[in-house]
Amino acid sequence: MRSLEGVPVKLTKIATTLLATLVLLVCASPAQASEAQTIIEKCAHGEPFSGYSHKAYREALKQLPTEVSEYSPCPNLIRKAELAAEGGGGGGGTAPGTSPTVALPLSANEQQAVQHAHHSGSAPVHVAGEEVSPGVVHANIASAINTLPHSLFAVLALMLAGVVALVAREVAKRVRARHDS
Repeated sequence: MRSLEGVPVKLTKIATTLLATLVLLVCASPAQASEAQTIIEKCAHGEPFSGYSHKAYREALKQLPTEVSEYSPCPNLIRKAELAAEGGGGGGGTAPGTSPTVALPLSANEQQAVQHAHHSGSAPVHVAGEEVSPGVVHANIASAINTLPHSLFAVLALMLAGVVALVAREVAKRVRARHDS
């Protein structure tokens, strides 16, 4: 490969720098998981969890991934720990499989919210400080991206690197063509 006044070398350095930056951004892990994420991870891996605040358990229930919610006892275990944290009885968070999955009673606030929803019909209702509209599903794009597998990010990074390399190659060809003519 011949060099024309250093143009291909500069393009290679720029492409390498961009690729390295992209790889570092994609591979960077969050500095610290939130308490809610810690609760979810411990429950999903069968580790005991307890000693968190009522708010942390409530947030964990909100952030619970669908597959964990549907295929594990975690929602009941986290709810039981939440009740214990607010003084409503129940046990602390235990490892899955150590207690049967049972329906837990609603807290006083939740009972009031259900009664209010029953009386108000399909009008939006305020639950836990948030407005909830029946039949409306709000998508959270951040949680959708956060649950993508790392291998998918790696494939996307490689595809981007390939596009950058092709563009750099095409630019180098055009520079050579202009220089030769």
